[in-house]
Amino acid sequence: MEECGTILNDKGMSRTLERLAFEVYERRGDDENLAIIGIQRRGADLAERLKKLLDERLGRKIPFGKLDINLYRDDWTTNLELAPTISCSEIGFDVEAKSIVLVDDVLYSGRTIRAALEAILDYGRPRRVELLVLVDRGHRELPIQADYVGKKVETHGEEHVNVLVSERDDEDRVCLVRS
Repeated sequence: MEECGTILNDKGMSRTLERLAFEVYERRGDDENLAIIGIQRRGADLAERLKKLLDERLGRKIPFGKLDINLYRDDWTTNLELAPTISCSEIGFDVEAKSIVLVDDVLYSGRTIRAALEAILDYGRPRRVELLVLVDRGHRELPIQADYVGKKVETHGEEHVNVLVSERDDEDRVCLVRS
């Protein structure tokens, strides 16, 4: 049985997303080329919420996309028992010269973000890509860091962070799981 300790409850997640939206607004609010891309699945759900908050604050609609990175991962061919779960990318805007905020739920090794950057470049060359994560749990394997962090959590190797979102899991919660 896994032990799951709550890091953020629904109210904490909501406050954290509001704070992150405000940080993006402060840094990029005047940028007419601002766009948001969420990494499938829960990163895309969080990105959609972030987009709504920014749309309200800015008084305009920000381009939004969802990115599936599974075929860009560098680890799915090493475990032949696990085939990647393929979602679809939905980027209905030109990424050329955009200031993209890339959103994911948890930053860990950095490999997902590396794959996402590679996937974005297949769509064009943005002016910049900034990373926003709900949780940074450390243990980087690549030199990648987030520009916007909701919560930093120190973890051990045998622990992992689960992000539950109401869109998929019927509740909003972040918990630390000890196996």
